Amino acid sequence: MDYKIFKQQVSKIKDLTLPGESSHYKMMPATRLKELKKENLEKREPRKAGVMALFYPNLKGKTFILLILRKTYKGVHSNQIAFPGGKEEKEDATILDTALRETYEEVGVPEDKIEVVKPITQVYIPPSNFQVQPFIGLYENKEPFILQESEVEEIVEVSLTDFMDDTKIVEEDLRTSYAKVIKVPAFKLNGYVVWGATAMMLSEIKELLKKVL
Repeated sequence: MDYKIFKQQVSKIKDLTLPGESSHYKMMPATRLKELKKENLEKREPRKAGVMALFYPNLKGKTFILLILRKTYKGVHSNQIAFPGGKEEKEDATILDTALRETYEEVGVPEDKIEVVKPITQVYIPPSNFQVQPFIGLYENKEPFILQESEVEEIVEVSLTDFMDDTKIVEEDLRTSYAKVIKVPAFKLNGYVVWGATAMMLSEIKELLKKVL
């Protein structure tokens, strides 16, 4: 889709009610769903994080969404596809400030160049004990992304056409931090399997976009 048309249409989601957990459940492994029902988040005192689902035009003016491949490290989110973003720091006045700061640090997009469209439903991640607040943003003045080499292995640029294609939703057998091998719903994008919290956020974004595009 042409980015100018997308930008005009996506503004309509500001007035939409978020589909919330119903959209998350579509991309949630059955074992995770059982765990969440048992969780008391207040007792867990989760850490806070903010991420940015950034839409932008490529050089031909077509709409893309930005994802990243995280570095391999000793942690539950090692080598996973994610949105730019990260944990809240003391200097962040709001969780939006966190998402904007981390997006700049990880992919080089200036904070003042992002037009924030809407926050969407928070996602809790049990293995890392993070409560993540996602935001939908627009980045019209696209310049080459600059990846943070210590955190980001690769920039993953996904076309809106592929993202909205229902055939890109699959089931995969994966090894996870909380189960040896489980079958998980996932997005298959640019050759990568996108599952877990990122897939849950993508599911909600996709439902919102279907209502306005």
